[in-house]
Amino acid sequence: MKMPEDFDPVHGEVVSLGPMLRRIVAPNPSPMTWRGTNTYLVGASHVAVIDPGPDNDAHLQAILAATDGGHSISHILVTHAHLDHSPLARQLSKLTRAPVLAFGPAEAGRSAVMTRLAASGLAGGGEGIDAGFQPDTRLTHGATVDGDGWTLRALHTPGHIGNHICLAWEDVCFTGDHVMGWASSLVSPPDGDLTDFMTSCATLQRENWRIFYPGHGKPVTDPQERLKWLISHRQARESAILDALDAGPTTAAHIARRIYTDVTAELLGAATRNVLAHLIDLHEKRWFAASET
Repeated sequence: MKMPEDFDPVHGEVVSLGPMLRRIVAPNPSPMTWRGTNTYLVGASHVAVIDPGPDNDAHLQAILAATDGGHSISHILVTHAHLDHSPLARQLSKLTRAPVLAFGPAEAGRSAVMTRLAASGLAGGGEGIDAGFQPDTRLTHGATVDGDGWTLRALHTPGHIGNHICLAWEDVCFTGDHVMGWASSLVSPPDGDLTDFMTSCATLQRENWRIFYPGHGKPVTDPQERLKWLISHRQARESAILDALDAGPTTAAHIARRIYTDVTAELLGAATRNVLAHLIDLHEKRWFAASET
């Protein structure tokens, strides 16, 4: 999917998105992070920081400046333990004494299939794992966090990574890297799991959302349409992969070069990881179907 050109934020600038909601974009643009990581500030006087972002002093100072003078940080919430989302949480917590909340450390929520593959030596690729991440409080699916005039509800949405959560705020959802408008989410085994990703899309479809605020890029103003697109996009990729397999023995890298004709060379590695995720999903579905007969 082609990246849009109409999202060009100023790094470190505090932008109001609505009552009790502001955004600061971290200075870490890349092919994997688009313009940078979105850090969200929820609340008025006592603020929740969602996804503090990478270990970057300029971004840390921007967050502190935005919560200075009549504001304080009461909670720090992390959607998942990738290096562009979670590392700043610990330093911010030390400075503010606010607890860090997340589903768990980087390997939390990993599926049984991916646990087995990781144990056999399969390593991840892509955005980079914050291996030392450890929240003060673990949020299970459906757990709520109450603050000064706001309540956030955790939705466990594994797929991009096992410990991924989205955060519901009434009819608003902070979707981390699960749903974004500028690109589909990377699913890189063993941390990413396509079977879980599709299940998590269905989980989000069951609620009536007004808007999604993703971890990268601009707000998604048509949540249900975007979820529908993500599901159909993955289904189309699966069909293309099955066609490639019908042509004879091949590799994930060869399939990626064949079907990802719209990506640049620097993103071909990520595309190959996505193909691997599909191949694992297909293998497990066929194994399960065979075991049921």
